[in-house]
Amino acid sequence: MTGKIQRVGQAIAIAGVATLLGLLIWKVAFDNEQGAADKLAKGELVHAPAFSLERLDENGTLSLAHLRGKPLVVNFWASWCVPCKDEAPFLQQTYQRYRKQGLVVLGVDVKDFRQDARRFMRRYGITYPVVYDGRGSTIGRWGLQGYPETFFVDRTGKLVGERIAGGVDIDQNRETFERGVALALGDTS
Repeated sequence: MTGKIQRVGQAIAIAGVATLLGLLIWKVAFDNEQGAADKLAKGELVHAPAFSLERLDENGTLSLAHLRGKPLVVNFWASWCVPCKDEAPFLQQTYQRYRKQGLVVLGVDVKDFRQDARRFMRRYGITYPVVYDGRGSTIGRWGLQGYPETFFVDRTGKLVGERIAGGVDIDQNRETFERGVALALGDTS
């Protein structure tokens, strides 16, 4: 009798795995929804996907709509991410350097613990606005593939420049970062 029960259990497990595999194949083959990063890479005009999230730097919430009219550097990060730690001082310097021109560096802490994120902010002296996306609700709409990722938004709310996947402080991304900041500020020279 136990042999028969064991075979039934194995058959159920195989059916479950086959169903999950089928769902995965269907998702890959038929999910045409693209995030903002994919559209931006194709040269499409893309408005920054909206969100309203809890602030970590002070009480309350912050929505992207409240920042309309301001040029933005939107940086997605997490406290456990090593390149995020490396780029944090550079992003703080960028905020201090350009904030009189209206530039806002906006940190979006994703899939992290609030306490760890706040400890990270203190350790790296982050004074720019930071919001908390613990559930990762922004990931799909923005088209994130990893951490850190950085986007540039002009005063009209459009994504400009190139998305930077990886740290912004490394040599290979520095020129792309500076060009993105200039485009966000409206400096097309």
